[in-house]
Amino acid sequence: MRKWRANPWAVLVTLSLGFFMTLLDLTIVNIAIPDMMDGLGASLGQTLWVVSGYALTLSALIITAGRLGDLRGPRNLFAVGLAVFTLASLACGLAPTTTALVAARVVQGLGAALLTPQTMTLIVAVFPAERRGTAMGVWGMVAGLATLSGPTLGGFLVSALDWRWIFLVNLPIGIAALVLTFLVVPDIRPGRAHRLDLTGVALATGALFCLAFGLQEGEGHHWGAGIQGLLVAGAALAAGFLLHQRRRQDREPLVPFALFRDRNFTSMTVLVGLVSVAMLGLVLPFNLYLQSVLHLSAVKAGLVLAPSSLVSMTVGPFAGRLADRVGGKYVLLTGLTCYAAGIIAIALIAAPGTAWFAFVPATLLTGLGVGCIIAPMSTEAMRYVPRHLAGAASGVNNTVRQTGSVIGAAAVGALLQSRLAAELATGKTYAAAFTATLHTTAILPVAVLIAGALTCLLLRPRTTRREASAPAAATPRPATTR
Repeated sequence: MRKWRANPWAVLVTLSLGFFMTLLDLTIVNIAIPDMMDGLGASLGQTLWVVSGYALTLSALIITAGRLGDLRGPRNLFAVGLAVFTLASLACGLAPTTTALVAARVVQGLGAALLTPQTMTLIVAVFPAERRGTAMGVWGMVAGLATLSGPTLGGFLVSALDWRWIFLVNLPIGIAALVLTFLVVPDIRPGRAHRLDLTGVALATGALFCLAFGLQEGEGHHWGAGIQGLLVAGAALAAGFLLHQRRRQDREPLVPFALFRDRNFTSMTVLVGLVSVAMLGLVLPFNLYLQSVLHLSAVKAGLVLAPSSLVSMTVGPFAGRLADRVGGKYVLLTGLTCYAAGIIAIALIAAPGTAWFAFVPATLLTGLGVGCIIAPMSTEAMRYVPRHLAGAASGVNNTVRQTGSVIGAAAVGALLQSRLAAELATGKTYAAAFTATLHTTAILPVAVLIAGALTCLLLRPRTTRREASAPAAATPRPATTR
């Protein structure tokens, strides 16, 4: 195995295994909710916390985890995250009660938060700039595979074995990834001692938790005084965090404001949030339409969405390579256009009696769009970021991604429920009312993607000379291994 030590592609495989697990667990749980309710004797509200607890913890801690990777070494944080995530998966699989399961899912979210930002940091560290887009393409392909595998694998495991196996399946993957981490991933460390901003950690965690919880649970609590208070508290903590970070810019802040002087990083961080909103704006209503209007099973509904993920996985590496050669602006604009066109096509095709296979061309188009977005978006965000700030940049980028998902779920959920109630009030059948609602909700992701396209126009053209010199400004040294 010595010849694979620090080999970029071996490192990428290892990172992808960990990244795959964290994304798989965002989607695989949804399909098992009815079986969990029966097996644990829990209500729907209690069981939904199995989903929420994981997502909230991941959202709240990812900035801190990214900065910890800068301070303590990304390989160390990746390994700790893998270990925590794998052990928590075992605890989830053995949980005797709903409370124990939710607690284990929170710990799982902690493990995911520790390892997720380190993947992008290590890709930046081990791949030269001219090959980074291809690597990010593979990274994006893994995201597509996890999205595809979640509903399909979850449905198979629940049907053939038991809902507990959706967590236990992580054990062999986690153990393999942990072993490979110490065999092939280089131990990259900063060249001097660093200190963690504990006040900043507390403010950031509190702000992200209050905002994520308020947005995620707002509709279920009818946006009452308690939810409004949480959102106000989150905004106040966020303002306090920014003021605190402003005073610490010369003393290793959690969020170095220098990152936002880079137009590419700033515009792509905005774009990653917008794309996350758009993805939820399509997948959530469309999945409900397939199951509640066309009466497909959860597994069959997942298979209808499979062509999109398959195309995304196939196109991703090529889109990343093209972004390396010509810059990502036009690849991104192509992807955003295809994705928006696919959403419009789905909305136009949808009717109470539409055959499932009629959606295949539209889902292929959305897959092409996503494949052209994910890799170039990550590559352009990190293109000019100095390596010693890569963890902070990755933490900010991934936090915006998770926050976008929470905002997208809250926005489309509120829109879906309000429009469906209005359509039903006109006397339409449920199928007709939901179909009309799907047509209306499609406006949200399309509008968000148009805003994303305008954001892409801010991208700076690719400059090889600058690209070559920027990372060299502060390259961390590998730690001495014994």
